[in-house]
This record gives sequence, structure tokens and C-alpha cells, in this order.
Amino acid sequence: MDKKYFYDFIVKMQAISKIGLLFSKDDYALENYQQINDLSKTMLESFMDVDFSRPNYFQREIYPTPNVSVRTVIFNADGHLLLVKEAKSGLYSLPGGWCDLYDSPSQAARSEVEQEAGIDIEFIRLVGVINHTPHTGIPEYVVVFEARPISNFHAHSHETTHVGYFPLDQLPNLSHKLDFGEFQRIVKAVVDKKTIFD
Repeated sequence: MDKKYFYDFIVKMQAISKIGLLFSKDDYALENYQQINDLSKTMLESFMDVDFSRPNYFQREIYPTPNVSVRTVIFNADGHLLLVKEAKSGLYSLPGGWCDLYDSPSQAARSEVEQEAGIDIEFIRLVGVINHTPHTGIPEYVVVFEARPISNFHAHSHETTHVGYFPLDQLPNLSHKLDFGEFQRIVKAVVDKKTIFD
């Protein structure tokens, strides 16, 4: 097995364990995620011959950087906008989410659309990158794509409870993951075929 593959595998396990420790509420799962975290840390220390008690990539508080997420704007042939209803908030948003390690932005965007909206897409263009500070206070770069649907709806994940196309003058209640001004700016950039940044 090649060293890069082995290293990437361990780093991915480390990332999965940290995500699990952050979001899981189940005590048994938290114990398992902690074990995976400890094992992968030990493996990385052995593999790289470093001590991770020192400042390193896996201690983000040492050198904080923005999080990276993706959003995809999809219009149907009638000019209606695709939105997904978040199970947690009961509000609607553009399909999207955090980028996972080793996924390119387009891979992350495609996966999020497939999971949340249950459709396959073809990218039209990169709309831009916006600098967003969510209610959590951690700065976030949002990579925005425009895409077209190339399939009918199929099953979507538990993260969403409804998927639909909406006329721009009849939008449902929107999620606060993007504030309304940011949402309008993104949609307008797609409609006007503009590129946005910052």
C-alpha cells in the first residue's frame, strides 16, 4: 500500500472522529469516536514521527482559519428556484453544506445536492466565493455554484424533509444559515450571470 494512501486514510479517520465528537449526542458513539480519534492520532504520530501535543494541523485553535462550505443554485425550465427544507430548523435553504477533507468544492457541492435534494446535476459555472460569518461566529467562505438538474427527484437524506421549486416571488420561509441579503445577492448573481466575491 502506498504511503500517501495510508496517510490520507488516517487523516480521513481523524476527521470523521472529530466530526463525530462534535455532533454526536449518543454516549456510546462518543466513546467510539474518542477511541477512533486516539487511535488515528497515535497512528499519525507513528507514521509522521511527530508529537501531536505540539501545535499542529489537528489543533485548529493554534492557527484558526475559515471554514469552507458550498451552496448550489438550481433553476428549473420555468425559472423556479430549487430549495430544500432543513429537518432541524423547518426552514428552506439552497442545498449545500461543509466541504469534507479531500473533496474538491465541486465534489462537495454535487454530494450535498444529491443528499439533500435527491437529484443529479450538471454544473454550469462557478458563481463566486462569499465571506460569511454565521451565528456561530466562525468565519466561513461559501463557494457558490450554478447547476442544472439532469434527473428526476430520487430519495434524499434525513437532513431534509421536503424539496421543491419555488417562483422567486413566492419563496417559503428561509433558513438563517445565509442571511436574506446574502441569499438575494447569490440569486441575483446567477440571474444576472455575474461573478461575486468577498
